[in-house]
Amino acid sequence: MSQITEEQVKHVALLSKLEFSENEVESFTDTFGKIIDMVEMLDEVDTEGVAFTMNVADNLNFMRADVAEAGVDREKLMAAVPEKQDGFIKVPAMLSDGGDA
Repeated sequence: MSQITEEQVKHVALLSKLEFSENEVESFTDTFGKIIDMVEMLDEVDTEGVAFTMNVADNLNFMRADVAEAGVDREKLMAAVPEKQDGFIKVPAMLSDGGDA
């Protein structure tokens, strides 16, 4: 039975740039300990003669063919745009440069 310490949880939190209250550290210590115990139980399972399986489902990658398609006619697109400037679609600013706008 592996024992996880609060110091180890705090160390992992520090490496992960996370902050936890003392109650959360206690809770994570308990939870991580239980997880490690469950994983260690898997060592006790007899897998002799069991074929290696990477995936239990016959998943295949169903991807469309990478075929170039004609794009939208630029003139038609720009005709439907409410505001444009220098050949580009003009949209409201999303970020501020810090100055008064």
